[in-house]
Amino acid sequence: MTSRELDIVLYGATGFVGALTAAHLAEVAGPEVRVALAGRSRDRLEALRADLGEPARTWEVAVADAGDLGALRTLAARTTVVVTTVGPYAVHGKEVARACAEEGTHYADLTGEVLFVRWSMDELADRARETGARIVHACGFDSVPSDLGVMVTAQQVAADGEGTLAETTLAVRSMRGGFSGGTIDSGRQQAITARHDAAARRTIADPYGLSPRRGEEPSGGRRPASGLLEKVRRALPVDRDPVTGRWNGPFVMASFNTRIVRLSNTLTDWSYGRTLRYREVVDFGRSPVSPLLAGGMAVGLGATLGGLAYGPTRAVLDRVLPSPGQGPSAAQRAAGRFRLEITATTTTGARYRTRVAADHDPGYDGTAVMLGEAALALALDTDRLPDRAGVLTPATAIGSLLLERLRERGFTLECERLTTG
Repeated sequence: MTSRELDIVLYGATGFVGALTAAHLAEVAGPEVRVALAGRSRDRLEALRADLGEPARTWEVAVADAGDLGALRTLAARTTVVVTTVGPYAVHGKEVARACAEEGTHYADLTGEVLFVRWSMDELADRARETGARIVHACGFDSVPSDLGVMVTAQQVAADGEGTLAETTLAVRSMRGGFSGGTIDSGRQQAITARHDAAARRTIADPYGLSPRRGEEPSGGRRPASGLLEKVRRALPVDRDPVTGRWNGPFVMASFNTRIVRLSNTLTDWSYGRTLRYREVVDFGRSPVSPLLAGGMAVGLGATLGGLAYGPTRAVLDRVLPSPGQGPSAAQRAAGRFRLEITATTTTGARYRTRVAADHDPGYDGTAVMLGEAALALALDTDRLPDRAGVLTPATAIGSLLLERLRERGFTLECERLTTG
């Protein structure tokens, strides 16, 4: 791909997160990186390029519709990487990903859709391996912090000779910021699909639903709940950490992030360990009201996700949830931050803690940095990337190179071994 005209095509550049990603690339890429802004409207693309100022003055503008495979293949054939922010991906992303797989072009997106990733693995993985394309999903807050955080933990455990990962939990210690309208729309579309498709529901419910080697994974099945208390516990996934005494509630992104982490484990021949048991929670602290807050989160999250699947309740939720293309002001985003903590016990009984943090709004500026740096790594660090092709995760496609780049941008990803006693 060294002879291609472009290094990066940013598809969906005029969307909210797309424009933030373009601004990040304009700030850090340097004049030697050949970037094109792509989408459906030439006028809007040219206006964005003008707003970006001098760093983007020579950037190309390219027009292509998300459903026009021919135009997308022509565009993909000209560049090393296509980065897309156009979702929902199951609706608008299939032909973009297919074009990259066919043309041997690296691809990165922001999807948080289990069904889209499953489709990609079924339909594109073999062709992408043949052409050498890396199809890299989940390169934003879904699911870079989770994916790289567990990778860093597993690597440190291996370096210390402490076996492999067993019980591993990511806890959201603090987070300020919002989820983009595009992310919510993706969840909305997946909920609608799952309501009418039993096979889709089974894929979404399967903890190993993304695995290309499903027969070698744990069964993942759960026995039917018996008794009122067990049914309530499952309906309200709230628990108290026996070590710290802190109350945990459900994390809205856990159902997708956990599957990406498990997929990274499988794609590396279970390098994290066959005994990995991974989950994600929100930390509500140790105060007397903590269990009530955690329970309220569980009820609210369940009601929202359930409501998105049905027309009447969806119409009500649509009035209050952000729409695609909407987002917070620059001042609101500047106050954003996230602090995550991964705690792990290994097969030898050793304990580790990994901190993942950044002073960025997770769903907006932070995601733009993560996606932009993933694109730069795929475009510029090709001789240092892991020797893999096909449908991949951030950890398996870019790994330590993305880790280095994010640390250079002020992200914290640090692992330490905990003392016992």
